[in-house]
Amino acid sequence: MRGGGRAPARPVRGSAGRRVPAGRPRPPREPLALRLYLRFRRAWDRPLTAYYLIFGSALLITVLGLVMVYSASMIKALQLSLPGAYFFKKQFVAAVLGSILMYAAARMPVKLHRALAYPILAGSVFLMILVQVPGIGVAVNGNQNWISLGGPFQLQPSEFGKLALVLWGADLLARKSDKRLLTQWKHMLVPLVPVTFMLLGIIMLGGDMGTAIILSSILFGLLWLAGAPTRLFAGVLGVALFIGAILIKTSPNRMGRLGCLFATDPGPDDQCWQAVHGTYALASGGFFGSGLGASVEKWGQLPEAHTDFIFAITGEELGLAGTLSVLVLFAALGYAGIRVAGRTEEPFVRYAAGGVTTWITAQAVINIGAVLGLLPIAGVPLPLFSYGGSALLPTMFAIGLLIAFAREEPAARAALALRQSTGPRLLGHWGAVFGRKRAAAKGAPGDREPARWKTMRRRARARSSGER
Repeated sequence: MRGGGRAPARPVRGSAGRRVPAGRPRPPREPLALRLYLRFRRAWDRPLTAYYLIFGSALLITVLGLVMVYSASMIKALQLSLPGAYFFKKQFVAAVLGSILMYAAARMPVKLHRALAYPILAGSVFLMILVQVPGIGVAVNGNQNWISLGGPFQLQPSEFGKLALVLWGADLLARKSDKRLLTQWKHMLVPLVPVTFMLLGIIMLGGDMGTAIILSSILFGLLWLAGAPTRLFAGVLGVALFIGAILIKTSPNRMGRLGCLFATDPGPDDQCWQAVHGTYALASGGFFGSGLGASVEKWGQLPEAHTDFIFAITGEELGLAGTLSVLVLFAALGYAGIRVAGRTEEPFVRYAAGGVTTWITAQAVINIGAVLGLLPIAGVPLPLFSYGGSALLPTMFAIGLLIAFAREEPAARAALALRQSTGPRLLGHWGAVFGRKRAAAKGAPGDREPARWKTMRRRARARSSGER
């Protein structure tokens, strides 16, 4: 150095990127775990987190379900002298139609959803009554809850009854909440509970107790969100449990299913065959499974491998990693639904989002619990995952509801509006840049940049010369 002086000390950066003078001690750096947690927390608290969680988790569950339906149903189709992709093609068509319904529901305003509540309820009740008409209703596995649409296509109206109860119940409670009537127990119960019991009675005429349990779960979820007192909630729950106990006690089939809890042996007359072989399928999968398509239980050992017990085939072929992935996706979907219901100020959105979340979460718990042998086999499909177009269509419409509600959050609406306003400007800027580069690379004659760029540069030169 000239003059023998020392070079000035350069400032250093702190842990947060700030410049720290050389004379000061460097601030302590946060631990890596804390920094990762804070970064994750910031990302988790963003306005569009629920929107992305609902859409992403539902999409992944549906796509993985299509893959597993194809794998689990191939042998069943060949045994019925059908093409190997027969069930997969039907499920794929249902998924495409469900995607259209989901997009339509996501774009509908809240007022239109409320206007559809009564028509959907009336249509569902009419179809569920039509199921009991001889010559129209079709019995499947002992349950009279299907309508034949001609050819291989059938419709299960009780699946649409779940969506009808969510929309109608949310609209009813929202109107009573606006009039401040939910503080009285009679307004909270009537007509919500009688109409739900009517739906349960029609469904139980066909013997479908699994769907009746899901409807009861939706009813309890709506009452919980409406702020039902503990005594009222316990009273309705006690009545439901009493009726359920009578229905189970009077049915040898249901008593047999209850007796297969924690079963490790098929028992006399192979009464617990399905439950035990579901456990065998899960146990033989290990950590990473036997490989996609390599299941042994789907070769006729496990009944309903592509519908109610598809989770068992997933565990056998994809192992613990695959089943945990499915559980994480359902947990993310449930959390996002609760977040949407908890952050809104509109009563209808809160009740509808909570009802949909209760519906999907309760059905997933009942299905997976039955496969694990922890709950009786109720005969309900795994939402968005199992084979069945009648279950997939209303469920995807319900996912569209959650997406619409997530977009309607004030912070999410502002974030989407900002993104839409900045998107065209960014596209225009980079389009001009890349267009100019392509023209220069080709050696195109004439003007190689937009006229407005020349104008801006000329004004900047004039401004700088004026300042000098």
